Amino acid sequence: MNDLTQKVQQVFAEKFSATPSIYFSPGRINLIGEHIDYNDGYVLPAAIDKGVYFAIAPNKSDLVNFYAIDFDESFSVKIAEIKKDSSWKNYLLSVVNEFLILKQNIRGFDCVLSGDIPQGSGMSSSAAVEGGLAYALDDIFDCNLDPVTLALLCQRAEHNFPAVNCGIMDQFANMMGKRDHVILLDCKNITHRYFPLQLEGHEIILVNSKVSHSLASSAYNERRRQCEEGLKIIKEATAVQSFRDIATWEDLLPFKDKMGDIVFKRCKYVVQEMKRTVEAADLLQQQKLYEFGQLMYEAHEGLSKLYEVSCAELDFLVEFATQHPAVIGARLMGGGFGGCTINIVHNSLVDEFSSKIKNAYLAKFTIAAEIYRVKTSDGTGKLL
Repeated sequence: MNDLTQKVQQVFAEKFSATPSIYFSPGRINLIGEHIDYNDGYVLPAAIDKGVYFAIAPNKSDLVNFYAIDFDESFSVKIAEIKKDSSWKNYLLSVVNEFLILKQNIRGFDCVLSGDIPQGSGMSSSAAVEGGLAYALDDIFDCNLDPVTLALLCQRAEHNFPAVNCGIMDQFANMMGKRDHVILLDCKNITHRYFPLQLEGHEIILVNSKVSHSLASSAYNERRRQCEEGLKIIKEATAVQSFRDIATWEDLLPFKDKMGDIVFKRCKYVVQEMKRTVEAADLLQQQKLYEFGQLMYEAHEGLSKLYEVSCAELDFLVEFATQHPAVIGARLMGGGFGGCTINIVHNSLVDEFSSKIKNAYLAKFTIAAEIYRVKTSDGTGKLL
C-alpha cells in the first residue's frame, strides 16, 4: 500500500464514519500525435503511475461531501441542487451531473481525494479527477457502464461545467490504459489498439519547463479554427471529408494560395503528424525504439515551426536533449507554450542527464526545471 492510498484512507476515517472503497485514477503521457485528437487523428497515449487517489463511500443521504486534501478544501451539495460552481469543484460536480443526465440512480456519498500529478505539468490531472470519480460512482451505485462509456461521460463532463472543449484522448487513456503498452487511439471513431512499449534499457523522463505562457488557451482555440478553415477549403474542391483522407502533405499544395501561409502550415503539420503517429506505433511493434525516437524529434520540429505552439524554453530543452548521447527521442508534450518535454533516456544515464539539463536550463532562463520519472500503468481501477 503506497503513501497516498494510506493518506486518503486515514483522512476519510477522520472525517466520515463508513469504510470507503479506494480507487486509483492515472495521469497520462502522449508519446506522439499532438494536437490531432480534435482533427479526427490518431494519438499514442499511455496511462502512468502518477495520478489521483480516491476514498469514497455511500452515505445513505441526499448529500454529496467532497474533501480535497491537496487544497485543504471541502464542500457539500444536495444531489438535487448540483449546478456549475467554481474552479476545481466543477470537474467533480460535472461528473455527478452527467450520471444524473443518464438517469443513473446516484445517491449521497462521501469522497476524499489526493494526487501526485504536478500542477501544470500536462499529465492531465483533470481527466484523472473525472475518471476516478466516474469509475467509483459506477462501482458503488452499480451503474454497470463500460470503460469507453465512462471515458465519453468524462469528456462530456469536461465540456459542460468546466467549459473546456477537449478531445477524447485524456479520458480514454485514463480509463483504458494498460501497463507496458501505449494505445493507438483513432479519435474519429473511438477505436483503439494496444502496442507494446518495450523500452529496452531506457526510461521515460519528463522535464517540466515550469513556464505557462498566457497564449496557451487562446492559441489552442485559434489552431482549431485554422484547421477547420483549411479543411473547409479542401472540402469545397474535393471529396475529402477529413485530414486523414489526405495521403501526403503535398496534396495540400494546390490549396496553398487560398489558405494563406499560416493555415497551410497548420494543415501540413496535421497531415504529417497523422502519418507519423501510425508509423510510430508500427515501429514499437517492431521494437525499433531508435527510429521511434527520431519521429519524436520530427514531431517537435513540426510543433515548433509549422503549428507554432512551442516556446523558447521548450525548444531549448528539446535541443539540449537532441545533443545528449543518452537521449534517443524528445519533444514537447501537451498543448504547448510551456509544460513538459517528454524524453526517452538510457536508464544508466538518467541522473546525469537530469542534472545537466537542469543546470543548463537554470543558466539560460534562471528557472529551476523539474524532472519526473514515469512508468506506464493500467487505467483507472479499484485498489481496495
